[in-house]
Amino acid sequence: MTGFTGTLRLVRLALRRDRIVLLAWILGMAGFLAATTALFDDNYTTHPELLGPDTQIVVENPGMRVLGLVTGASVGAYTLHRDALTLAVLAAMMSVLAVVRHTRQAEELGRQEMLAAGVVGRYASLTAAVIVALAADTGLAVMLGLAMAVTGQALAGSLVGGASIALVGVAFTGVAAVTSQLASTARGAIGFAGATLGVSFMFVALGNMLGTVDSAALRVSSAWPAWLSPIGWGQQMRPFADNLWWPVALGGIVTAMLFGLALVLIDRRDVGRGIWPERRGAAHASPALLSPTGLVWRLQRGVLLGWAIGMVGFGLIFGALSDRIQGLEGAATEWYETFGGDADLLGAYWASMMQIAGMAVAIYVVSLLLRLRHDEAQGTLEPLLGTAVSRLRWLGAYAANALVGATSLMLLYAAAMSLAGGQALGGTASLLGDLVGAALVQLPAIGVLGAAVVTVVMVLPRWSVGLSWLLVVFCVFVGPMFGPSLGLPSWLSDLSPFSRVPNAPAVAISYGPVLGLVVTSVVLGLAGALALRRRDLSLPA
Repeated sequence: MTGFTGTLRLVRLALRRDRIVLLAWILGMAGFLAATTALFDDNYTTHPELLGPDTQIVVENPGMRVLGLVTGASVGAYTLHRDALTLAVLAAMMSVLAVVRHTRQAEELGRQEMLAAGVVGRYASLTAAVIVALAADTGLAVMLGLAMAVTGQALAGSLVGGASIALVGVAFTGVAAVTSQLASTARGAIGFAGATLGVSFMFVALGNMLGTVDSAALRVSSAWPAWLSPIGWGQQMRPFADNLWWPVALGGIVTAMLFGLALVLIDRRDVGRGIWPERRGAAHASPALLSPTGLVWRLQRGVLLGWAIGMVGFGLIFGALSDRIQGLEGAATEWYETFGGDADLLGAYWASMMQIAGMAVAIYVVSLLLRLRHDEAQGTLEPLLGTAVSRLRWLGAYAANALVGATSLMLLYAAAMSLAGGQALGGTASLLGDLVGAALVQLPAIGVLGAAVVTVVMVLPRWSVGLSWLLVVFCVFVGPMFGPSLGLPSWLSDLSPFSRVPNAPAVAISYGPVLGLVVTSVVLGLAGALALRRRDLSLPA
């Protein structure tokens, strides 16, 4: 028997277990890309004169280049600029979750030990997980290509576009294979892979923002940091322009190297353990752990620290770009003037960056509040409620940590942006006051989304995870950053709480919409609390 014995049987088992989940991932992303491509195609078919200026806006605007590259004035290229980053992140998470599910999570739940008692080699589970993830990425590339082709885009560019997104999933298949060996828990493996994804995004964002623009303002040549990121490799395939395929080989080589490293690491650890040993706990617990609020803080402080580092990093980058924004001319200025409501170019830039930060922090809040469902589904809530802790106190612990975490992240982002922007422009103190106000005004919108997730968890617990993330995607893509570009009607865009946030500091803060968001979040939160009190717990069998 070799180390790979039983791999094909485990591949069939994994495909049977994941056939619905992976199919939902693939069809969901393909459907989203097809819908947005059709919207942009209809918009620019009706108004073809807008395609060139809109392309110049995203090329000349360093802030918009965070979302990705656009090469040439075509509907397909513009659509991928808007969608490719989101789809790349989703492809990466699809691969990470698939690999971790059949490796580290299987060990954590004791399934791997049962499999190992049969005719199964030591490397079979990891190899099967990688094969399944790569098969899903291949299917994703084909479906994304077809999604654009059926809306009238060029077949060659469509297929390259689909492959450029799936390439990120391929690379993070290798990343997850390694993190599953390093961490001793599934949560840790996913967390390390997610941190790697965040670093990759930071590199490609920095490389694109520092890139050079051609004389026609229709193409950006990325700076070298973009080549340190798998997301950057996909973008450098240049769909609907150069249609380069060779970055796929680069992604394949890196994934093969990471898979080989993972095989080496398997031989250096015991089943159920990670390469990085678990730290011993303190001999005496902190007094803070006597409360559910302190317990939740202890469990999520590492995640919050990672988010804080990322928010500070992006705040410094976006702030340092303020002097470049001040010197913009042409089509890009029109976008900022429209967004900000007046000709305050810098104010509109800062407002747009605060919108992006608010949406990012909302993702942190949602991921934290979904731990409510995890506690219930995994059975850790039942013994907790067997003590003097009530249901509402447990819910309040998560709500308090979400509020403190969101506020801290927004303030850190504003402070970092003020520091870098003040160094670039002068006047850090006055800029700090403006940006802190703009940061705090995002919190009510984040609160509405968080309260909605709480209500979903309490009313529909078994479906809450998928519905919550679907709600996040909806609020982001119908909101002010994407809704107008997608040509969505105003009533639909207004359904996003971020559409109600004043565009400070470009315009004065209007407290009516802010108060409305606060009231909405309180009502939704109370509805969730009432549902929690009135229903039975959804416990594991």
